[in-house]
Amino acid sequence: MGVDLGDLFPKTPITFQDLSGRIIAIDAHNVLHQFLAIIRQRDGTPLKDANGNITSHLSGLFFRTSNLVEAGIRPIYVYDGQPHPLKARTIQERRKRKEQAEKDYQTALAAGDLVTAKSKASQTSRLTDDMITESKELLLALGIPTVQAPGEGEAQASHIVQQNKAYAVGSQDFDCLLFGTPLLARNLTSSERRRLPGKQAFVKVVPELLRLDQGLKQNDITREQLVDIAILLGTDFNDGVKGYGPKKSLTAIKEHGSLEHLLENNTDLSLPQTEIDSIRSIFLQPNVTDDYTVRWTPPDTDKVMQILSEEHQFTPTRITPALEKFQKAEYLLKQKNLFDF
Repeated sequence: MGVDLGDLFPKTPITFQDLSGRIIAIDAHNVLHQFLAIIRQRDGTPLKDANGNITSHLSGLFFRTSNLVEAGIRPIYVYDGQPHPLKARTIQERRKRKEQAEKDYQTALAAGDLVTAKSKASQTSRLTDDMITESKELLLALGIPTVQAPGEGEAQASHIVQQNKAYAVGSQDFDCLLFGTPLLARNLTSSERRRLPGKQAFVKVVPELLRLDQGLKQNDITREQLVDIAILLGTDFNDGVKGYGPKKSLTAIKEHGSLEHLLENNTDLSLPQTEIDSIRSIFLQPNVTDDYTVRWTPPDTDKVMQILSEEHQFTPTRITPALEKFQKAEYLLKQKNLFDF
């Protein structure tokens, strides 16, 4: 999802303790997709309750948010609104990839190849409206605030950080840097290790922090030029230019200054000016709102148990230790600055 700008930005390893006391605006759809993809059984089947309802998203949201709260981090979950019309092509392509992954999954499963089956299954995840509603209800019961974006959740989360109402955006998506977040915190809701694609080997996963100003300074570019680089690479809103990777795009924009000057000096390249202008506007003048209120409250223990245990058959003995992390954080949630805005 989003533009792969990782090679252009230095990454600083951090710990949860480094973020203690900080407000983090988490890209809700990004992490929910992550939970649906990763939290699965050995054969790739997602977690389900007795009625066959998928619960991977609720499991990830509950247990991994409890770790954030235990560390003193104050999360805000920011949800996507209406997608931009230019994203329709990307959405359709993702749907086709999921359909193919589903076929590949069934083939691997029939062949008894559980490694491939699980890998393909993770690509079939679909975040439904019901899942979004369930996740919001769970967060409300836990006392964790949510914000509804009018457009892209990454844009709204980035806006919250730009307004100094949160410290960083929590997301795997580098697009947050294009939307102007000063700080991007990655791997906050990931497991501590990740399997390498197609292998049985694992790598350790640690939280990391990317700074927009540091990356721009290191590459000697402006944010506007960073957006032009992304347009060359291809975004969720355009295909990009064939043959242009991160380093080549960076070199081209630094040499010519802008996409317009690059196109003037390379007549074999073609990008409609209307497309360039539209995508620049999406990232540089995003659809965001200041009409929201944020408040952390003590968890409603009975409601949490109802949602997880009674409705979805989570084992109470597994819920209780994680729920206690929210209860013990109550002293944080009732301090003098509740950041109501």
